[in-house]
Amino acid sequence: MKRLTIALATVGMIAAASMSFAAEKTYNVLGQPLATGLIQKNKEQPFFENFAANTGLDISANYKPIDVTGIQSEETLRVLKNGLFDIVSIRTAQAARDEVFLLGQDLVGLNPNYETARKVYDAYKPHFAARLQEKFNAKLLGLWPFGPQVLFCKPEIKGLSDLKGKKVRVYDQSLAQFIESIGATPVPIGFSETQQALSRGVTECAITGASSANTAGWPEVTEYFMPIGFQVGFNGYAINMNTWNKLSAEEQQKMQAAFDKMVDEIWVYSEELFEDALRCNVGKEPCTTVTKYNMKEVPVTEEDLRIVADAVKAVSFPAWSETCEKSYPGCATKWKEILGPMTGIE
Repeated sequence: MKRLTIALATVGMIAAASMSFAAEKTYNVLGQPLATGLIQKNKEQPFFENFAANTGLDISANYKPIDVTGIQSEETLRVLKNGLFDIVSIRTAQAARDEVFLLGQDLVGLNPNYETARKVYDAYKPHFAARLQEKFNAKLLGLWPFGPQVLFCKPEIKGLSDLKGKKVRVYDQSLAQFIESIGATPVPIGFSETQQALSRGVTECAITGASSANTAGWPEVTEYFMPIGFQVGFNGYAINMNTWNKLSAEEQQKMQAAFDKMVDEIWVYSEELFEDALRCNVGKEPCTTVTKYNMKEVPVTEEDLRIVADAVKAVSFPAWSETCEKSYPGCATKWKEILGPMTGIE
């Protein structure tokens, strides 16, 4: 509570600073962490820094990456609901701690690639949006994936079976339950603290996007890289409904169109970054977007792929639905209606 109070005081100063823009409308925007890399740097930040031009509206954005505010990722939807920010960049895995239904579109094993992730997103989106509005007084503007969340390890591994007994950094409940199911110990650590945790042995392995990890220097403190995707790391944008409702229908249409364009661009850019980082992390060419390292690539076997694919039915959906039903009765049935045809879970 003390940490949140300090963070809110920081936000108060940010909001006060924006009052000087009284001549035009200014939105306070909470962005992705600087530490997450190129999507934040090359897509998100430029979009908000040129908000008026990109939306065609007489609105500027007072944009702050979350890791310069003192606010934690799991608090983003709370500060949006409270009106401290007009728009936030949702880090879904962390935000799902306040509303587990949001995590239902990225259970371990559900999204093995970008093509499948897009189908899952399109199907789940209206229900995600409805829950967001109901619980947080927020309108969903769009979601995009960081890309397949892959494995970095300091000690030698030859496959998923070698994770047994090891400490593995995770970022959400679904991943933690999966890691536990294969005999490893899940260690929840924030992204920005993970590189140091790997260096000090607090965790032996860690999972995140290939490009984000490269940008954050994970290959400097790990030696083995296994490009098997557990999830795709959905993130995106939401606007406070009070802010949204002050816009005319025409203004709303322009703003939504601008976010649709940016989100679609990030989907494409994310895949480009992922493919390049796969090469860069293990010293292959071409390597154009991130740093070239010389990690040892761990081959992904059919057995490893089967373990992850089977996780939806065997681990992640059962565990997720049990938790979700406690706060949102009927959510498991809703999930089956939405994604049952894709997963075979009835």
